[in-house]
Amino acid sequence: MENAYVLELSESKFKDLFLCSCGFAQCEPLHGFGPAVRPNFLIHYIMEGRGYYQTGGQRYCLGAGEGFLIEPEVLTYYQSDKEEPWSYLWIGFAGRHAKEYLADLGLNSRQLTFCSSQGKEFKHLILEMLKCQKDSVTGQYRLQSLLYGFFELLSRDLVFREGELSLENFYIERAVSYIRNHYSEELKVADIAKYLCVDRSYLYKLFKHNLQMSPKEFLTSFRISRSRELLCVTQLSIENVALSCGYQNALVFSKAFKQNVGCAPTVYRKKHEKEMKQNKMLP
Repeated sequence: MENAYVLELSESKFKDLFLCSCGFAQCEPLHGFGPAVRPNFLIHYIMEGRGYYQTGGQRYCLGAGEGFLIEPEVLTYYQSDKEEPWSYLWIGFAGRHAKEYLADLGLNSRQLTFCSSQGKEFKHLILEMLKCQKDSVTGQYRLQSLLYGFFELLSRDLVFREGELSLENFYIERAVSYIRNHYSEELKVADIAKYLCVDRSYLYKLFKHNLQMSPKEFLTSFRISRSRELLCVTQLSIENVALSCGYQNALVFSKAFKQNVGCAPTVYRKKHEKEMKQNKMLP
């Protein structure tokens, strides 16, 4: 990714709805993110170019003027096009009424993509957010007002893309939901197949056809993604992070983490802490 500008907030005084992050970026050809899960809601809006967004067995090909919603604790993947890589802006948010406010706009787990003509206004608003002094009281209230302004812009002319849920996608959605609710347990692929009342070979074909990975790879990816977040936002020991993500053995967890991320959990945590300290020093 190149030309990326990001604002991240670690806490907020607001509870109903509050900003977690925002930014915009020009992506390189075939630049992808994920598969990963996020702790909060994210909305991406494409300014130029095209790419695709994949979640729960559904794959959406999107271009300029379109956007997509990422829900908390849902495994997603998105990638820019090889010939026309996209540039997009994004805004991350949470709060006890965030889901309700999204529903007011018509966005939910069954309607994850949209079209809007407010691109210039969205970009101007994100630039204003990036200028805010997030540690000052004035800055916090300014960010909060801009967040509501983003929702106001979304409500103006949101148009939804049509889609339908196939039987395969129905099974994938149920499987993903089951993994999301039980990944911290000693969950096995056989348990998922039993829950869906299908055999393991059919489950394997479903995942490979719709998600380009096996059920076991998906489960591992989900657990590792969740562990990365716990390493960044908590002070849990490596052993407790492992247990929280379904690994009964810390050594097995560390090996899986290194295979997927490229470094040990302790090294990953230290890198994140260093980056956070450097970001705080930026004007």
